[in-house]
Order: sequence, then structure tokens, then C-alpha cells
Amino acid sequence: MGVRYIKAKELSARWGVTPRRINQLCAEGKLVGAYKEGRFWMIPDDADRPDCLRENKSLYVSESSVVYNRRLPCPVGITSYKEVSDECYYVDKTLLIKDIIDNHSKLYLFTRPRRLGKTLTMDMVRTFFEKTDADTSVYFKNKKIWREGALYKEKQGRFPVIFLTFKDAHQSTWQDMYASLCFTLRNEFLRHIELTTSDRLSDYDKKYLKSILDGDASIIDYQFALGKLSAMLSRHYEKNVIVIIDEYDTPIQQGHIFGYYDEVIGFMRNLLSAVLKDNPALELGILTGILRIAKESLFSGLNNLVVNTILDDEYSQYFGFTEEEVSDMARYYGVSDRLSEIKEWYDGYMFGNTGIYNPWSVINYFNNKCVPKAFWSRTSGNEIIGELFNGADNTFADNLLGLLQGNTVQAIVDTDIIYPEINGDIDTIYSFLLVAGYLRVSEHIGSLYDNPICALSIPNYEIKSVFQKEIIDRYNGIFTGALLRNFAESIRTGNAHLLTETLQQYLLQSASVFDTAHEDFYHGVVFGMLAVLSDNYYISSNRESGEGRFDIELQPKSRGGHGYIIEFKACKEAELEKMAGSAVRQIQQKSYTANLEKHGVSGIGMFGVAFSGKKVSVAYEEHDVKKRKSREYLHEGRDADLRTECRSRIGS
Repeated sequence: MGVRYIKAKELSARWGVTPRRINQLCAEGKLVGAYKEGRFWMIPDDADRPDCLRENKSLYVSESSVVYNRRLPCPVGITSYKEVSDECYYVDKTLLIKDIIDNHSKLYLFTRPRRLGKTLTMDMVRTFFEKTDADTSVYFKNKKIWREGALYKEKQGRFPVIFLTFKDAHQSTWQDMYASLCFTLRNEFLRHIELTTSDRLSDYDKKYLKSILDGDASIIDYQFALGKLSAMLSRHYEKNVIVIIDEYDTPIQQGHIFGYYDEVIGFMRNLLSAVLKDNPALELGILTGILRIAKESLFSGLNNLVVNTILDDEYSQYFGFTEEEVSDMARYYGVSDRLSEIKEWYDGYMFGNTGIYNPWSVINYFNNKCVPKAFWSRTSGNEIIGELFNGADNTFADNLLGLLQGNTVQAIVDTDIIYPEINGDIDTIYSFLLVAGYLRVSEHIGSLYDNPICALSIPNYEIKSVFQKEIIDRYNGIFTGALLRNFAESIRTGNAHLLTETLQQYLLQSASVFDTAHEDFYHGVVFGMLAVLSDNYYISSNRESGEGRFDIELQPKSRGGHGYIIEFKACKEAELEKMAGSAVRQIQQKSYTANLEKHGVSGIGMFGVAFSGKKVSVAYEEHDVKKRKSREYLHEGRDADLRTECRSRIGS
């Protein structure tokens, strides 16, 4: 049997030293039989540990030990497949290449939420297919794709590739965005600088190349740049071209947010059509993004486009981490006992029938010494959610608080959304929140016109914190930590004076006179603040209880906890204290506490909140459940006596 050879990375994990140290030993001739293949040292699997390592015991643990001092680092923020697969812990997604080859389709669009590993996965596909001077097969020989046989190996490193990612296109004006798009295109042309000296290209082609590289090209030249580049690469290499465009809709989202949507849509439509529609030089095209955006004719005429969304089961395991992959990762880093915490914070997505963890957050969790945080919310891209919440009505806000408390909402899901429609009807809003990664499908209920009807919920604790932050930020950023702490304290302790001061502070700093013209505004302010209490209370609004509809109810999640009813009144300034007290009496007289009593809540606080412009007054009383029940028994007794007297009279 021949000698088995391994790379420095595998040996470094075994010996507990860095790959760089192993490469240094190879260069110094201290590992007998090691030889260099391309840029990698290949080392006999049975190589002896040199004496220089044995002397430094701090660098390794004994070979019989399962755990080593030094483990491969997590690839935080690294999107280069070569770097991640060679120097970091890599979750192997290379079988995506096999499935794409087996499917034999011409064009793919994968829509997934941001930070789900799209850019790294696309760079992996590029590295596999792209023809380069260096031997890139070394990055795949220890991966799953290499074990699939000759059919796939023979396609490795055989094609010219165009690769663009727009993940960092976050400019706020069309002028800056256009400059950014041109810069990205120009860099891709520079990656193929060999075309400038190709004897297979015409003088016209080379003149066009020069105008792009020198930054002298017109907007029309840039719009058709990818189509031209693919044709030139095909002629130069005498091989059709693979085109990969990552996060294609990021510029479009920015255009919607900052008011240059029409300009960016026009540019991107021409850019994509030129390279993907009826292009004889195209071997394979792959795009990734959040939305499909088909209604804008962005993919007009692409009849062979395979669209794969989070609702589809095929390819579902290739974006994000599966349960098994996270379990393996936790075992590698020696924290298998933390799996339940990882699951609570970062699991919960459903792509097709596959449960998925957020890879960005999981990687950051391990890199952060296993201290959980909302890593996903600290990335860019939440501007759209802020827009949705700013335009939300009270019903939508009520549903959001229900989601924060573990409830579901039902929606007709349409994954074919365009950005100007995302804050339209309620189904469109929930559809966007789903495809953007803020909600998950909990249950498929039915369908309507080929669109599924689904029950949707918040996937995990991390996303719950995003919702809480965005609900709070809806109110002009005035909901500071101190203000929210005071608000929560005033509710829990029934401190009417503190609640009055807290609401007064918000109104004076934030609200305009126009805002304070209606009771709904005050209701919305308090409802937004209540997001900070959603972990401890079931919060509902405008529900029937007793003889009417309360404004807000807080039902404690813990047995024996205190519940609260809040009633609002808008009035003239001279009547503030009177109306606050009137609101408390209304809670009592109309038995708004009945629902809490039905659920066994014995301690119930009643807040009456009266507003007038920027002035506020709060009254508070404790509801006496026993006293109410004694009055009910008294009424029941009187009613019984009356019924007896009536029967006796009828009988006589």
C-alpha cells in the first residue's frame, strides 16, 4: 500500500501547532518525505514529530489526547473560499456543485436572507470552476465533491468565470451608487487583464476594454459590460463562460430606501439582460439575493431560470448550517453542552423541510467565547425593517407584540415581491419579513392561487431582539435605556408618578403637536415601550373583556405574577387628573379585568392614562378581585330571590 499524504492543516490539528509552523518545518527539511505540490506541502501521514516540537511542550497536548490546545479559527467575516477552506474551520458545502452539474440547468437564482453564507458559497463555486494558472484542485481534494468521481473532477478549473458581488453596495445617492457599480465592474475587467493582449480579440474589443479600465466608458458601455466581457472571454479561451452575481438586489434595495429606485432598476435590468438573456457565450449563470424582483421585468425573457427560494426543499442544506453541522462544530470546539443555548439563539429557520441555523451568528458565537449576542442585528440591512415599522398601524404593531410573545400570524406568502410594494398590504409585509429572515414558516395551512398560506413566527431569540429594537426605534430613537428602565419599573410597581414623568419626558423630547392630536398616538407610544416587557407578559390590545374592550392588557407569564390593564383618555389639559381617574373607574365598571381573572391572575393593577397635547397624567389603583367576586355573589343571591318570588307569584 502506498504512502498517504496530508496537508499541513490536518497535521497541525493533530500535533497542536499552527499550519505555518508545519510549513516552516517542511521548508527546513525536518519532515522526511514532504514535498511541495503547487503552493501546498504534502506530508507523509506517518511523519515523526521532530525534536524541536517535543522540547516545547506548550505547543501541543499528547497525541493520545482528544482535545488540542490550538483549534482552527472561525472564519468571521471571511468570504474567500481559499482562505476559509485552507486556514479556518470550514463547513463543507461543495456538494452544491454536484447538484448544479446534475441538474444541468442554464440559470439559477437562489434567494436567501442576508448573512446566510451566500457570498462564501458563491466564491466556492467560482474557485471550483475557474480556469487559472495555479492548480486550484488542491482546495477540493479533501472535500466531499472530490469523492463523487471523475465526472465532477474533470470540470474543475476548466471555465472562464465572471464573478461579481454587490454585498457592499450601500450608497445613499444614485451618483455614488453608479460610481460603486462602475468600480465593481472595472475590477472584474482587471481580473481578466490577459484579454488586453489576446490575439483572438479585435482592435474594437481592445478599445472597449481600455475605456472600461481607464474609467472613460459611458453609462451605456457599463450597462452592457458583462455581455461584452463574456463574449471576449469566450473567444479568448474558446470556452463558454460561467457568470456568478452575488447579492444582485442589494443596489436595488438601496435605491428604494434612498429614492433612486428607477435609476438603479434601469441600470441593473440592462446589465443582467445583456449577459444572461440569449447569450451564446454563457455556460452557466448563478445569481443570489433576497428577493426575486420578477415584476420589474428584471429577468424578462429568461424562460430557463430556475428560482430557488426558502420555501423550496431542493438545495435547502447549502445555505446556512444544519443541525448536524452545528453539532459537529460544537463538538470540535469542545462545547457540546452549549447546543441548547445555540439552538435557542440562532436556530429556527426552515428552508424547505430543512432546519437551518444562521451561520454568521453561529460563527460569531464560537469566536466570542460562546457568549450569545444578537450578532445578526449588528450587521447592515435593517433599514427596510425600520421603514415597515414606521408605516405600521396599531393592528400590525399588535401582531408584532404577539409574535414577540411566541404567537403566530397567518399570511398568503408571495416570494415575488418588489421593494416599492413591501409596505403595502399585510400579506406582502409578512412575505417580505419571511424572505428577509425575520420570520419563519411554522406551518403550511393551505394555498391560494399557487401561493401558500402559512403560519409565521419569529425563528429565535436573536431575531426577537431585532424586533424589540426596531419597535422601540420606531419612535424617533427617544426610547433610551434609562427611559425604558423607568417605564418598566413604573409598570411593575404601579408607580403612577414615575410613569407620568416617563411619558412626559418622551412627549416633550419627541412628539409634535400634530402627533398628539389623537388617542391612537398615545396608545402607540405606550404599546411600543411595552416591547421591553414582552419576555414577562402576554401583551394584547383592544380585546373584549367583561362589558367592553380594554386598551391594553398585560397578562403575566409566570404563575402568581401581577397583571395590568391600561386605559387611555385624550382630553383638555384642565381635565387631566379627572380623566385619568375616570379611566380607572371605567376599567372597574366595565369589568375589563375579567379576562385576567379567568386566567387565575389574582393581583391586577389598573392604570388610567390621560393625555392632552404634551401633558400627561396617570392614575393607578389595585383591583380587589375578592371584593368583586363578593359583589357578584350578592347580585346572584338577589337574582335568585327575585326568580323565586316570580315563580311563586306565577304559581298563585
